[in-house]
Order: sequence, then C-alpha cells, then structure tokens
Amino acid sequence: MRLTIAAAGRVRDGPLRALYNDYARRLTWPLALKEVEERRKLTPARRIEAESRLLADAVPDGAVIVTLDQRGKPLSSEDFAVRLGRWQDDGVADIAFVIGGADGLDPSWRRRASLVLSLGPMTWPHLLARVMLAEQLYRAQSILAGHPYHRG
Repeated sequence: MRLTIAAAGRVRDGPLRALYNDYARRLTWPLALKEVEERRKLTPARRIEAESRLLADAVPDGAVIVTLDQRGKPLSSEDFAVRLGRWQDDGVADIAFVIGGADGLDPSWRRRASLVLSLGPMTWPHLLARVMLAEQLYRAQSILAGHPYHRG
C-alpha cells in the first residue's frame, strides 16, 4: 500500500520539515509528499480552485481519497489504524491524503473522499497538519504491528 500526502503550500527547511521527515522515514509504507503551490495573486475563491487542480494532478489515479477538514470525522488513533488496516487487507494500492491551503479546500474534494478526516475541533495550520498526519500514520502502523510506540 502506497501513501501520498498531497498538500497545498510548501514546508520550507526547518523544524516542521525535520519533524515531518522523522516520522516519514519511520514508515514501512511508502510515503510520498507532493506539495503544490499556486504563486499567482488570486482571490481566495480562485486560489482554492487553482490549488484544487494542482492537487488533482498530485493524486495517483484510482487512489482512495482521504481529505483533512476540521468538519470531518474525528477518529481515535486506534480507529484510524483499523481503517488503514482494512484498506490494506482489501488490497488498496494507493491512499491519498489531501490537505488544502490557507484558504481551505474545494468542497468537491469532500464529496470525492472515502473519508473526511478531522484532526480535532481546533483549527491547525495547514503546514503543521502534514506533520500531525505523518505522526498518526506512523502511530497507526505501530498499532497494527503491536509495537509499543503507541503505548509509550
């Protein structure tokens, strides 16, 4: 099972990139981070539309789509692990996690998604969300493997 995080905006080198890389390299599932960036000065609505097209190009064909959205479903780490394990057992080849930019994510992504996931009721910076997601992916892998990381 291959994982892709398709995210609007770029994390520059620094503490967030280092933390993301730390969790990403611990995963045994292949994980690709595809960051897209719309550099033109646009209204928020036009920026969301442009980022949506860029994100669509970053998502592998046929991937199960998971969008991150504060209005989504909050899952415990255990429930998230169960969901990933079920997809793995079902032979899902690709899962794409889609994270919008500072102006949000086009609503069409929520309609396309197999899961609209919330990282909690608080609003998180979109650059930090990918770090939190990478940690939860590693935690899910640890749970599925019975590794003590989750209990620590």
